[in-house]
Amino acid sequence: MGYKSLNECISDLNSVNELKKIKEEINPELEMASIHLEEFTNDGKAILFENIKNCNYRAVSNIFGSLSRSRYIFRDSLKIVKDLIAIKTNPIGALKNFPSTIFAVLNGIYALPKKVRFQGFKEITINDLPQIKCWKDDGGSFITLPQVYSEDIDNPGILNSNLGMYRIQLTGNDYILNKEIGMHYQLHRGIGVHQKKANIKGKPLKVSIFIGGPPAHTFAAVMPLPEGMSEISFAGVLGKKRFRYSKKEGYTISADADFVICGELHPNELKPEGPFGDHLGYYSLKHDFPFLRVHKVYAKKNGIWPFTVVGRPPQEDSQFGSLIHDITDNVIEKEIPGLKSVNAVDESGVHPLLLAVGSERYTPYNPVKQPQEILTIANHILGTGQMSLAKYLFICDDEIIVDVNDEKAYFTHFLQRVDWKRDLHFQTKTTIDTLDYSGDDLNKGSKLVLAAAGDVKRKLIKDISYLSLSKNILNARIVSPGNLVVEGNGSIEDLVISLESHSLEGIALITIVDDAIFTAEDFSNWLWVTFTRSNPANDMHGLNSQIINKHFSCTIPVIDARIKPHHAPVLKR
Repeated sequence: MGYKSLNECISDLNSVNELKKIKEEINPELEMASIHLEEFTNDGKAILFENIKNCNYRAVSNIFGSLSRSRYIFRDSLKIVKDLIAIKTNPIGALKNFPSTIFAVLNGIYALPKKVRFQGFKEITINDLPQIKCWKDDGGSFITLPQVYSEDIDNPGILNSNLGMYRIQLTGNDYILNKEIGMHYQLHRGIGVHQKKANIKGKPLKVSIFIGGPPAHTFAAVMPLPEGMSEISFAGVLGKKRFRYSKKEGYTISADADFVICGELHPNELKPEGPFGDHLGYYSLKHDFPFLRVHKVYAKKNGIWPFTVVGRPPQEDSQFGSLIHDITDNVIEKEIPGLKSVNAVDESGVHPLLLAVGSERYTPYNPVKQPQEILTIANHILGTGQMSLAKYLFICDDEIIVDVNDEKAYFTHFLQRVDWKRDLHFQTKTTIDTLDYSGDDLNKGSKLVLAAAGDVKRKLIKDISYLSLSKNILNARIVSPGNLVVEGNGSIEDLVISLESHSLEGIALITIVDDAIFTAEDFSNWLWVTFTRSNPANDMHGLNSQIINKHFSCTIPVIDARIKPHHAPVLKR
């Protein structure tokens, strides 16, 4: 639907009973977030907060809280966007469906941004904005759905810009109120390229932060587009309305945004940002990050402030991932030869865990079925975009069909076939997600490719009633066939020795945890605990392990997924 504004979208959602209005005064410190979390958990509606304490503006959340609602919002353009992405990634294939291709190309007119006169805004201050704090230990109030706009200093222009969603801290820490705000962006983000170029030249980088506007603008800021495709153009096509912009004192202004913050990032200027309750389900801690020297803040007369709450997945931002997958239609699989499917597992926080299926196409004559080409595919995956931030990549061959999106079934399939003496491949001293505190330091950790191919090698068990526990093993539970969680005391070395003394026939993977009952009661709990609380090189151990020619092998791997002193605190409501 080609909404002209966020208000038009909200009115439309209200007309189809997809909006909940809250008229009583609500405190932006924790109370708004609590209401949002409750509504999302119950698969509820978008929420319009009409009376925010100490603020003259309204706010809306949970607009993207369900895939069905997102599909409704973009019901008139999803097919067009899919077709345009298909033309971009496979132009020859697109010609096979000529009518659909022509229709998509004609709608490409919306990809062209439109410059208009600056009007409709009044100047305000940062303090006038909704000061929403989501978690009790957050370092201040944050913008959680910003559209951060920057341009390449060497190649300026709106079609060469980057529009990304990066965390913005409005208050707290050492920021001078109304004059400075924090900006936290992670590795592999477009704004980082722009800022580095500006830093080298010793010049400040002009940045505009848009909040609100048509929902297509918000979604464009999180969309991982093919190389060379502009987020601004994508926003126009998805919204079926050209992206309108103005120029004001050297800054680009989104003419349809509800709020705009303009400012400069100066070379090598950093201040502490955070802590902040983030999407892995933990706090990201206080670290030095760039901060924006605020130039001007603008607002529409009846501006509406969109926000979300992130935390242990799934949350509203998880639905962004669902819609992205819906739109891209497996574009990653099409770009990596031999890759059949891949799942960035939401329950583990997306970046920590990837599950994949690849094809062993080039070895039809080899009687020994083992991972070969899928190891090449794994390297390709870990060299592609934000998938390069993954810590654990499980990949198996496609000889037997398995669904990467059915995580429990995938692990059963994988554990039946993996050879732990051969199929563990580590990368050490490398980069991981900025928000992941399982590694040695900020952005630093390791990766592990676990590959399996060929026939079933073991029968997995579902019952461990026969297992007699050692004194330092307090509890043990089966999470899925052959997948054991153990709650234990003492060093990992002592626990491994204790486990080696047991008969573990039919067990293929062991995870050491702080709470075996919680971890085993739901498979999503195991995914979250195991892959957010472990760094492969540090925390992967094994029964009867040995290193031969620098290759680690064992009979059963043991992942130490207990909380360590350097880990970030768990989010608690």
